Amino acid sequence: KMTQQMRDLQLAQARKPPGPSSPNAAKRLYRNLSGKFRVNYTSFDEGSLAGRGEKEKLRKSYLFQSNAALFEAVELQDLDRVQELLKQYSPEELDLNTPNSEGLLPLDIAIMTNNAPIARALLQAGAKESPHFVSLESRSLHLSTLVREAEQRVNELTAQVVNEAPNADCSEKEKQLKAWEWRYRLYKRMKAGFEHARVPDAPTNVQLSVSSSSSVQVTFWEPLSVNSAVVTKYKVEWSCSPTFSPLLGEAVIDKLKNMHFTIRGLVSGTAYYVQVSAYNMKGWGPPQASVPPFAIPSNWREYDGRAPRRRGQAEALDHLLGQVKTVHQHCVCHEPCKNQPQSRKHSVSKSLKHLFHPSSKFLKTLKRGLYLTTIFYKDDNILVTHEDQIPVVEIDDTYSCLLMQDFLWFTKVSCMWDEILWLRQCVTVSQSSCSCILQTRFKMLLAISQMQGLLGIQDLGQVFFEPVKDKQGNILIVTLKEVKTNQTFESVRWVPICKLQTSRKSVSSPEEPTALDMLLISLQDKLAYHQRSSHALSPGLYLGYLKLCSAVDQIRVLVPEQLPNILCHVKIRSNPNISREEWEWLQKMASMDEPAPVEPEAETSQNHLFQELQVAIKELMTLVNIPLPEAKDFRLYSQEVLDFGGQVSFLLLLPPSDDVCTAPGQNNPYTPCSGFLTLPLQIFELGEEG
Repeated sequence: KMTQQMRDLQLAQARKPPGPSSPNAAKRLYRNLSGKFRVNYTSFDEGSLAGRGEKEKLRKSYLFQSNAALFEAVELQDLDRVQELLKQYSPEELDLNTPNSEGLLPLDIAIMTNNAPIARALLQAGAKESPHFVSLESRSLHLSTLVREAEQRVNELTAQVVNEAPNADCSEKEKQLKAWEWRYRLYKRMKAGFEHARVPDAPTNVQLSVSSSSSVQVTFWEPLSVNSAVVTKYKVEWSCSPTFSPLLGEAVIDKLKNMHFTIRGLVSGTAYYVQVSAYNMKGWGPPQASVPPFAIPSNWREYDGRAPRRRGQAEALDHLLGQVKTVHQHCVCHEPCKNQPQSRKHSVSKSLKHLFHPSSKFLKTLKRGLYLTTIFYKDDNILVTHEDQIPVVEIDDTYSCLLMQDFLWFTKVSCMWDEILWLRQCVTVSQSSCSCILQTRFKMLLAISQMQGLLGIQDLGQVFFEPVKDKQGNILIVTLKEVKTNQTFESVRWVPICKLQTSRKSVSSPEEPTALDMLLISLQDKLAYHQRSSHALSPGLYLGYLKLCSAVDQIRVLVPEQLPNILCHVKIRSNPNISREEWEWLQKMASMDEPAPVEPEAETSQNHLFQELQVAIKELMTLVNIPLPEAKDFRLYSQEVLDFGGQVSFLLLLPPSDDVCTAPGQNNPYTPCSGFLTLPLQIFELGEEG
């Protein structure tokens, strides 16, 4: 029977395309195909299978070949091929955790030949060890059996080759002999790897931190030892006792993409001790206690019992807006809306006349005045009118000096694009006062409605933080929006940005460009700003630098150009939570008269935060180009931790109190020169809220 199997093996090898392969792979491929598809060949010849069934068989056959190719790549220690197969197929398609006829899995071969790179790649893909190895004895017995059977087969084939005269059968037996010799060496190498392996050393850099009032997080690294077998899983244990007796819980981590674990459902104010141990094919290694040795679930708010700053604010504002709308429902300004359904014919004719009204078209050129332009972009394309112009509508042709308060009011309106009609109706009532401010703002609402109607969309995007002004008295308020879906717009079409910039003929001189020319020249910068301002920070605790400067009509805040919706910052750590103990230490440090803080005790969370802050402050001062000696009078804002959605939090670093906000004309040594910009404080607040 064994000889017949090896003949079948050679036939399968003869049909296989040329390339590096192990005898075992060819044997397994033939066994899978012959065992599972021999009946199918007969039915195929009889023509009894439908086309769909034939395709399914071919697909399964292809997947079986992929499984064989994975075993072959692991046995030949071909890391590139293993990674290619894991990327090309899912674990299910590869039968990654189905043992072969020898009771082995790809991961078993990798760890018993001590091939750490391949083992790690398999582990990250979800590979498991064979369930047949329930104990060290069973694994040792299984390997000894494989070695003995392979050795016996090699001896038998050797005797046959020596005793038989040279012929075709003898040539086949020589090939079979080479195949079994290769397999014998593989099994011996696996057996030796198992026998020389030892249990892993303890994990390294086991760090414990408080992640909330009811959870702690432990992070760890692999053991330092390179002589032991590959670690395939870790165990996290926790207890209220430093002796870990009794044990409160444990968790086994066999998905090794992320070397961390969060222990949830803990009691606030209770100390928990944590230790981590590693496992390989020889068993569990010694546990490693965390640093610090225990953690107490808590949050900085528990220090003085304060509630979150924003709790219920959004709901309260929605409720307030609803009340305002309810009051205004019975105003005179809303009567036309109530009567509109009764005069459908009149409204339709009015809307048709509105389409042909001169003010209901996009402008081609600018006169002296205030205008609204909307930039919609997708990839490298931008929306333009049929005349290849950026969509522009007029706000006020008599307005030549945009007041900052009017501009900031417009930015607030951009948070309510869907409510423009309602706002227009409310502002109309107040026009009798002839207030210039109200007249201007009403015209802004009219221009917004006009732009929405011409484009056929309500959301006009985000307002750029400053208007575009030219020397001819033109002022452009710019809104930007990135279109990520295939939306249809009215009266406009898509063109490449580069084509628009090169084909448009300028009507102004290079010395005094118009606002539209200035907009086109700086278009790429504005799009880059818009994209950067929508980026979010990864979860963690950050150290931010707060620096303000004032002007006659506004206060501006310093932000990095690469992330203009966030203060200048560096990351302190990945855990955003500040525990009660850490906050208590920060309060004590802030209340001290001397500038140099007292270093907390070693192996405490406070000491770890102290070290992290030292590194972060140095990094932040380098970022904003402030020499460290000049920062000796800087201070941490100790009133609160700034929380953003529970995943991102900030500690603020402030210059001396007299230098937090620089007055106009004041020489300020704490403002960096390049890589940063200053935004109006209200614009920054709107971006941060978004």
